[in-house]
Amino acid sequence: MARRKRPEEPKNPSFQEEELPVEPENDLMEDTGEGPVKKAPIRSFRKRRGNIIEVGGDPELRRKNEERREKKRAGKARLFVLLILLAVVIGVVWYVYSGIREFQGYKVLHSADTTYEANAEYTEFGGNLLKLTPEGVSYINENGDVVWTAGADMKVPISSTNGNYAVVADKGGNSVRVFNTEGAVSDLVMPYKILDIDVASQGAFTVVLESDTTNYVNMYDKNGNAVYEMQTSIDKSGYPLDIAISEDGQKLFTSYFFMEGIQNRNNLAAYNFGSVGQNANADRMVGGFSLDDELVAKVEFLTNNIVAAFSDTEIILYSMKEKPSELARIPYEDDVRSIFYASSYLGVIEHPKDASENTDYMMRVYDLDGKEIFHYSFNMIYDNIHAGKDEIILTGGNQCMIITKKGRVKFRYSFDDMVRNMIPTSSNNEYVVTFEGKTEKIGLRMEDQ
Repeated sequence: MARRKRPEEPKNPSFQEEELPVEPENDLMEDTGEGPVKKAPIRSFRKRRGNIIEVGGDPELRRKNEERREKKRAGKARLFVLLILLAVVIGVVWYVYSGIREFQGYKVLHSADTTYEANAEYTEFGGNLLKLTPEGVSYINENGDVVWTAGADMKVPISSTNGNYAVVADKGGNSVRVFNTEGAVSDLVMPYKILDIDVASQGAFTVVLESDTTNYVNMYDKNGNAVYEMQTSIDKSGYPLDIAISEDGQKLFTSYFFMEGIQNRNNLAAYNFGSVGQNANADRMVGGFSLDDELVAKVEFLTNNIVAAFSDTEIILYSMKEKPSELARIPYEDDVRSIFYASSYLGVIEHPKDASENTDYMMRVYDLDGKEIFHYSFNMIYDNIHAGKDEIILTGGNQCMIITKKGRVKFRYSFDDMVRNMIPTSSNNEYVVTFEGKTEKIGLRMEDQ
């Protein structure tokens, strides 16, 4: 019988099959007991892929080829790991370098002319600036351009900002206006004189109102709808000094000054308008503290659950996840000139009693557990402080100084013009600087340009 011929496989330059010689017929015979019978021939072939030869029917060659593949895969894995390690090293080096370098100059990225107004106040709003004057409110973007302007007509305008919402009120008057970054949201007229105001991140705000013998602490949503109303009397609770509302608008912290005979007392009260406060009592009060011979002029939610009370002798930190409890006390070491705070730190600027000049100051920064992070002595004359997420910015006259929250001086500079305000933008090492006649967006540089 004629042997059937195997079909030819297509030729491929990168895949070559070489047929090995067939063993002689005599080696392919076996005796089954009924006479010699021809074995089926064993055909062996080699396939070439690149520099690896695959040989069918030969276990030793297959093993060697598998070792070559393993070595090749291991080499690629080592190269990948080395590239990852190199990227990590570069990142660490850059992070360390960024953390220790001090910038010497800046480059103007954008400039816009602005009208100088001596009575204007600037506040961070929506990552940019809110300009407030008795005549109106303006939203200024990071390039210094006015996005919108709204008339206010307020004798003593006060404001509170939180994220993309701002509330502006006429202290001693009755007018309240709510804004977001797109413009006016609502206008309200209060039934009594306004003493203080604070806003939450979603636009809800709390306002303190004063009548002849009674004080009111009312909360409204961003559209002006009443959420709650609390009434307190001056002869029982005292005179309201400050209020603070939590990020979610559910919690309220108040400071009241109370005089009893010749003794002064400061009462701090905490309210919860969530389910916890609802179960506590009718007025939602969930805790209170009484401080003798102290005056707490400022209270502030640093986070949604941590409150700072700034008195004339110390800072008291309270935890208020639901009900308040004292966390730490930070006594002042010298005369306090200024206070500042952010979501991860707080601090004071003191004027040492034994300082030889009025320009010698000590900055002390603490974490939210009350532990000192750093202290730094400086002699710059300043009139404005901005506490950002990662750094503290001081401005005064034509000077500015940026100090990181870890205590490193990042930038100190004397401009040609008088500085009114300086805040960071969303871009790294870029800032909006408001001068008396212009607003510039600048980028810090290692050398002056």
